[in-house]
Amino acid sequence: MTGATRWVNERLVPLLTALSENTYLAAIRNGMVAVVPLTIIGGLFMVVAFLPIPGWEERIAAYSHLLQVPVTATFGLLGVFVCFAIAYDLGKRLKQEAMVSASMATLVFLLIQVDAKELTLPMANLGSAGLFTAVFVALVTVPVQKAFGDARWVIRLPSSVPAVVYESFVSLTPMFFLIVVFWVVRFVLGVDINGWVNLALKPLVLALNTLPGILVYAFLVTLLWSVGINGDNAMDAVVAGIFLQYLAENVTAMSQGQPLPNITAYGFFTVFVNVGGTGATLALALLLVRSREPGFRQVSRLSIPTQVFQINEPIFFGIPIVLNPVFMVPYVLNALLLTAGTYLLMDWGWIRKPFVNLPWTTPPILGHFLVTGGDWRAAVWGVVSLGLAMVVYLPFARVAERQRLRAAAPGPDPSQG
Repeated sequence: MTGATRWVNERLVPLLTALSENTYLAAIRNGMVAVVPLTIIGGLFMVVAFLPIPGWEERIAAYSHLLQVPVTATFGLLGVFVCFAIAYDLGKRLKQEAMVSASMATLVFLLIQVDAKELTLPMANLGSAGLFTAVFVALVTVPVQKAFGDARWVIRLPSSVPAVVYESFVSLTPMFFLIVVFWVVRFVLGVDINGWVNLALKPLVLALNTLPGILVYAFLVTLLWSVGINGDNAMDAVVAGIFLQYLAENVTAMSQGQPLPNITAYGFFTVFVNVGGTGATLALALLLVRSREPGFRQVSRLSIPTQVFQINEPIFFGIPIVLNPVFMVPYVLNALLLTAGTYLLMDWGWIRKPFVNLPWTTPPILGHFLVTGGDWRAAVWGVVSLGLAMVVYLPFARVAERQRLRAAAPGPDPSQG
């Protein structure tokens, strides 16, 4: 192990591992994952509404408004679902009654969205526009709930009372406190909580939809994976909400017949960059399937069936790529290459931007086609992407192969003069 690799393993890995396992970041990550099925279902109705068949939109024009109903019920309420899911997960992690945590956070979130003049709940901030406020509210309410419980500032009933009734009274004090505090801040003092939260995150939101910003993200994800940390999971706590907001904005634009505004929407990285797994490792498996080195050959053949479904742990840890200087370089380089290439093609209008969410296990090329609503050019780019990744991996794979064969070769017999 080189000195640099040893330093990364001994100094950097523990720090990054602690960050990726942070209670609050893990709750955000799991909450975002929990709402993905909703966006997939909404995306399916979007696909039906905009099938890439000549004359299709005219044929279903009479039913297009009906197809938008599930889209509104999913994408239009993303903020509500995210707030509930994050608070639920965080409540479990902090050993609170999770359903009470989720209900309390959702109540507070809905409270601050009320139109004080009309006394109605406008839809605008219940969806993607209120996504970051939903995260903020969930992260504030559950610790307050825990603090009240730890300090015993709660109403406790006899143990003979049913658990449901007991928990509802325990939650009464922190819930009243939270309602009063957020009511005062939002309506008495007139603070636009949505506006302030979005303003605080605006630099990051803007940066991730630029080429330099998404390249930095790609570099960090693959760097984390290279030292043995699940980079996608570690970064999702920070960026998943942003990519989900981009996707929701693209869905809205598509349904209104407007140009899609966001390139790096949810699906950009998982489909166009993670071709057969993060770092496009399917390309490496295809290269090594006829390797002269038996270990490489066996690992690649075993991993290909899983990599078709974007699961690359067998080759990642079997070769290995993790903490292996020979493979770490092309692994990171491929992510940067595919990120830049895809971004530019979408920016130039040669490939449609993503607006359909898919399960991350969708096979490459098919995923390229579906995430763009049936753009055949995206599927062609998927094939080209695999070829480019193979070219990048090729010289490094040959070096690693020669090293393994040389190490396995029998040395000279010392008994022979």
